[in-house]
Order: sequence, then structure tokens, then C-alpha cells
Amino acid sequence: RFTTQAGSNNVTYNAAMGALGATAIGSGVLLFNLNRTAAYANMEAEGLHPADYPFPQKKMLGTFDHASIRRGFQVFKEVCAACHSLDLVYWRNLVGVAYSDEEARAMAEEYEYTDGPDDQGEMFERTGKLTDPIPRPYANEEAARAANAGALPPDLSLITKARHGGVDYIYALLTGYTDAPAGVDIKEGLNYNPYFPGGSIAMAQNIFDGVVEYEDGTPNTASQITKDVVTFLNWAAEPELDDRKKIGAKAALLFSSLTLIALWIKRNRWHTIKTRKIVFNSPKNWGKSPFDKSK
Repeated sequence: RFTTQAGSNNVTYNAAMGALGATAIGSGVLLFNLNRTAAYANMEAEGLHPADYPFPQKKMLGTFDHASIRRGFQVFKEVCAACHSLDLVYWRNLVGVAYSDEEARAMAEEYEYTDGPDDQGEMFERTGKLTDPIPRPYANEEAARAANAGALPPDLSLITKARHGGVDYIYALLTGYTDAPAGVDIKEGLNYNPYFPGGSIAMAQNIFDGVVEYEDGTPNTASQITKDVVTFLNWAAEPELDDRKKIGAKAALLFSSLTLIALWIKRNRWHTIKTRKIVFNSPKNWGKSPFDKSK
């Protein structure tokens, strides 16, 4: 019971409020550290927390590694595109980011797209162009489920923003496949991955050493391949990241300069008022009434 009475009650009140504040701060620090801890009691249901991997784009002023984006798209085409779609990315989006106009146009022309109707009202097939989206592996959701034992492979356009942990989670998931520990029962057709909620995932491990051959000679280890495809998926979800950070740096520089100018102007305009001295000199005839006409 708190009281504001004078004397010893004030000491009790202050001590109680101090203890309450310390408890709140301590609870916040504890929850923060528990959230950052990789292993915890409900790990199996929610999945193991990923480590903090040093992707350059995660830094305050860090930007994408565009060579990694190019390699990551190669990994997506050769490995991921067999099951996953990328509906929000078009061939034209790759121009100036990882490929030239000619390279992107040549890749688009490798695919056939249904277009139309023509003058006869019929749909027709044509070669791809820059304005087309990256083609889907399946015609519809039902076909995707039928080919994957009932599981629906998610679209990867926004996957790094749609999962808690972002790029760290995707990297940990792709490299985290292992044998199930003793006592853990994995159903037929599923795979054990401690980073996936529940531990059982329908997607099998698809990234191994040498699964792709990089055209630029980069070592094709499983960790490098995973890093590249995760970087590409991060770009697909946030293609404006480089420009956003560039604009943010310019804005910070501009507003910092304007703040310094404003402080200087304020000091320059107000210093005469704040530093002036006001002196009151009483009149010599202070005690005389203003209505007294006598000398």
C-alpha cells in the first residue's frame, strides 16, 4: 500500500517505486536476452532461432552484393525454380541489377508464354520478353500440391520478409538439415530441420557442394551457394534497399546541416536579447506625488 504521508511513509513509497522500476527494467532485459537465445524451452514448436549471419546488406549503410545476386538467380533457376514460383519478379527487374538488357532478353526468350487473343480470338504461344514475369513451375495450386505430396511450395518473391528472422532464417533453414535426434519421430516423406517450426519439413535438402557451376569461377560450396540464393531472394523482396539507404544517407546529411544552421541562426538572433542587462534607475523624486504642483 503506497502512501504519500510525510516522514517514514515517504521513504516506503520511494523504495516501493524504485523496486517496481527495477523489476520492470530487469524483466525487459531478461525477455530481450531470452529472445536472442538460440535454444529455449519451446524450440521444437517454434523452431530454433537462427544465428546472426554477416550479410552486408544488413548493415546500416550496407548494400547488396550484385555479383552475389547474379549467382543467386542462377541457383534459383537451376535448383529452386523446379518447385517454387517468383510471381512478383519480372525479367526487366534483372536489368541493371545483375544482367544486361541483352542477357535478360536472351533468358526470357528461352521460355514460351501463352498470349492473346489474336485476330481470330485464339490464344497463342510466343517467346518471352522483358515484360513477362519469371515463369511458374506449375500451372496452378492443385498441380503444385499434386507434385509435392500435398504440400504447397510457397512463392519466394517476399519470403525473406514473410519469415521471422529474414535472411538469417532462410540461410539457417537451407543449411540446417540433419538427422533427427533420438526420440523424434519423422513421418515418411518429411525431413528433419530444427529451424523449421515443428522440426518436420516437406522440402528435402537441395543444396550441396557443387550443385551448380558458377560462370565466374566462385567456389561452389554449399554455404556459398546458400549465401548467394538468399541474397537474391532478399533483393527480390526489397529491390529498393540500395536506393532507400542512399536517400536516407543524403537526408541525414541534409537535415544535420540544416540543424546546425538553425542552431547558429537561433544563437545569432537571440544572443543580444539573452545577454542584455536590464537596469532600473529610480527617479530622484520617487516619493513625490505626480499631482503635487508645488516645487
